[in-house]
Amino acid sequence: MTDPIADYLTRLRNAIRANHKVVDVPASNIKKEITKILKDKGYILNYKFEDDVNVQGNIKIALKYHPESKIPAIKTLKRVSTPGMRQYCDTTTIPRVLNGLGIAIISTSKGVITDKEARNLNVGGEVLCYVY
Repeated sequence: MTDPIADYLTRLRNAIRANHKVVDVPASNIKKEITKILKDKGYILNYKFEDDVNVQGNIKIALKYHPESKIPAIKTLKRVSTPGMRQYCDTTTIPRVLNGLGIAIISTSKGVITDKEARNLNVGGEVLCYVY
C-alpha cells in the first residue's frame, strides 16, 4: 500500500456509504492524530485504539449519524496531498474549506492540526485532507 492515509479515508467513506456504525482501520500515529481531530470537531462519535489485535494495532471508529434522519455527520472526505504530488501551504495560503464550515487537516512542525489552529499558531505544512 503506497498511501495509508488515502486507505484510511476510503475505509471511512465506504463505511459511511454502507451505513455502518463501527469501522476498523489499521493504526498508525498519523491516523490516530487524524481520528482525534475528527472526534474533537464532532465528525465521529468515539474511537478506541486496540493494540492486542496485531503488531500495529487497530482503531475502532464509531461513526456519527443524525438520530432521526440518519444523515452522516461527514459529508465528504477528500485527500489533498498524495505521495506523488505533495501539497504544502505556508501561513498565508492555508486553505479555508467551505468558507470555514469544514476543516482542513494539516501536518505541521507542531503536529497534526486543523487549518484554524495552524492560522492561530502561524505555521504551515502539508495539507492532508479536507473534511466537511
